[in-house]
Amino acid sequence: MKILIVEDDQKLADFLNRALQAEGYATDIVSRVSDTLSYVRTHQPDLILLDRLLEDGDGLQVCRDIRHLKLPCKILMLSALSEVEDRVSGLRGGADDYLGKPFHFEELLARIEALSQRDHFSKAENRLSYADLSLNLDHLELTRAGQLIELTAKELRIMEMLLRNPGRVLSRERILSHVWGVLEDPMTNIVDVYMARLRRKIDADFELKLIRTRRGLGYLLSDRTAA
Repeated sequence: MKILIVEDDQKLADFLNRALQAEGYATDIVSRVSDTLSYVRTHQPDLILLDRLLEDGDGLQVCRDIRHLKLPCKILMLSALSEVEDRVSGLRGGADDYLGKPFHFEELLARIEALSQRDHFSKAENRLSYADLSLNLDHLELTRAGQLIELTAKELRIMEMLLRNPGRVLSRERILSHVWGVLEDPMTNIVDVYMARLRRKIDADFELKLIRTRRGLGYLLSDRTAA
């Protein structure tokens, strides 16, 4: 995912740039209203983190202008103006989400992940694919090399999460929270149990193993052969 950071606080912009790149996102920074629209037209980022109060103008007007271009990008507005009326005006102005400053980076990440699963102008992508794996989101069917693999609802949610983040390590805690919710005991080994089931169903009959473990870190999908 390509993210444009529109922020005139250089310290915050640099932090977001480094932190998001560490999470695997491609990022760029602009600090002025006058540069934002030209960048968006040329590079068409997937998501824009848009400061509401910029030195040379109002981010809300920038948001309206971007929507006028009808480009399929998501807009997450960041602002110290966080009263209800401010959030409402931002959302009505075309923002997909609105986050008040200061904010926790983990919350920002969660909102980015949620926005990445939406689509403004067309039906959400109905198929996720990686290597010879394919998940049909309409029929909730997973195939590998054209072979249908029977999965439970929880197994399907895990595979959807992995397929939306190929090559990216997902911690056990993140999988647990996403699939089972925050009420599940964080000390449970249920994630490991389900990953073992998925390996038997998805990898056992194939030479190339796609579900990988990073010891102490979590799980990922990868088709790279081990060194």
